[in-house]
Amino acid sequence: MTILRARPAATLVVAAALAAAVTTTGAALLTGPAAAAQGCRVDYTPNQWPGGFTATVKVSPGDAAVSGWSVTWTYAGDERVTSGWNATVSQSGSTVTARNASYNGSIPAGGSTEFGLQGTYGTSGGAPTGFSLNGVPCNGATPPTTPPPTTPPPTTPPPTTPPPTTPPPTTEPPTGCAGAVLCDGFEGQTGSTPSGDWTVVSPDCSGAGTATIDTATARSGSRSVRINGAAGYCNHVFIRSTKNLGSVGNVRYGRIWVRHTTAQPTEHTTMMAMADAADGNKDLRLGGQNGALQWNRASDDATLPEQSPAGVAQSLPLPTNRWTCVEFMVDGAAGQLRTWVDGTAIPGLTADGSPTHDIDGQWYNRTWRPQLTDLKLGWESYGGGADTLWYDDVAMGSSRIGC
Repeated sequence: MTILRARPAATLVVAAALAAAVTTTGAALLTGPAAAAQGCRVDYTPNQWPGGFTATVKVSPGDAAVSGWSVTWTYAGDERVTSGWNATVSQSGSTVTARNASYNGSIPAGGSTEFGLQGTYGTSGGAPTGFSLNGVPCNGATPPTTPPPTTPPPTTPPPTTPPPTTPPPTTEPPTGCAGAVLCDGFEGQTGSTPSGDWTVVSPDCSGAGTATIDTATARSGSRSVRINGAAGYCNHVFIRSTKNLGSVGNVRYGRIWVRHTTAQPTEHTTMMAMADAADGNKDLRLGGQNGALQWNRASDDATLPEQSPAGVAQSLPLPTNRWTCVEFMVDGAAGQLRTWVDGTAIPGLTADGSPTHDIDGQWYNRTWRPQLTDLKLGWESYGGGADTLWYDDVAMGSSRIGC
């Protein structure tokens, strides 16, 4: 496979020229000739291993700003893009389209933004071609105004052996690892019970709940963690990261991909928890109540949003039977919390530091300056409500990781 092999800087110019136009959506796309300048450039930095690849793509519109971007290209072989981060990436046949996320659609003249993708290939591959940014060729790839020569100009012969590269990973890297202290797609798990970087725990008490490695359902790769969450108190089951997350700092960004089968009940449930050293090691919990997502503080049972009809309306149910990207940010110094679902900020799951009735008024009934120390994924039910959940491509770091 030749399309995604890391090369020295001089050769990457050629690779970048081929990869010249990757972009994303979320903001409105410009149309017409001004959609992208002829000086636009895309730098494509790949990494490949047998059967798979990732790539980081830097998009530079040149001397004209864009308020939204979309990049397309065509694969020559059987490459398939499986996921992306900081962009929405889709594929139809051999044609791939990447569109900006809601937070990175505007690029000033002379500026740039980056996104990444991950994919697989089978028996064949080739250099991608036909790159365009908002419909305009980049990296100087304009249609010829005169017929091309019948024979190509002399060039330096390619090396007879590939240039030295970093040995490929032994397992497929999970999606969106850049800058993350924790980033795990569970591909390194070899048994049926989570181990290594994860341990199975049952806070308070245990019962019928179970946590297993699942090879039948996965968002990417071939493995995920399956939680069989039973109804009723004392069926608590979680997997807890064994990594030292203290290096994340006061500002913690997290990203989990979750899939579940049963609509959230009226009763309180939890699907993610983090111990707070500034609150007697009681958990900050993300789950549901009254059929919608909510944050809950275990020490005093404060909720975000407040559980009034107007407050619940500012949240949303967690979609069932599909993979959903849930992101969060906790700023311990400022006492703030933000939440995104599939890249969209959720007003009812936002504590902005200023109490607002129906949203974070109850949350700020006391000073809140969290010091979070761990990450647990699983299921707690405090009444009715059983569910089956899967978790995949989990990440945590000091800057936003994206979906």
